[in-house]
Amino acid sequence: MENIAETFIEAGTLMVVGMVFVFAFLSLLIVAIKVLAKIATNFPDAKVPEKLPRQISSNTTREGEVPATVVAAISSAISQYRKNKITK
Repeated sequence: MENIAETFIEAGTLMVVGMVFVFAFLSLLIVAIKVLAKIATNFPDAKVPEKLPRQISSNTTREGEVPATVVAAISSAISQYRKNKITK
């Protein structure tokens, strides 16, 4: 009977020590985040560069339309794939 009581006391002590450790760690983490937030407010935000105008590609056409060169390349790739698949 004493053995079980000692085991429960040891388990309770270990649980309390673990909970105190976790509480201390989380408290320290919260304090560190708050300190870093205050330090970060002292520095100005980085300037975001303005967006450069997009260069128009030579392959572009009206919106939603696929360029003829792309269609030709895809057709050629499909043709070669089918030819290789039949010969194997």
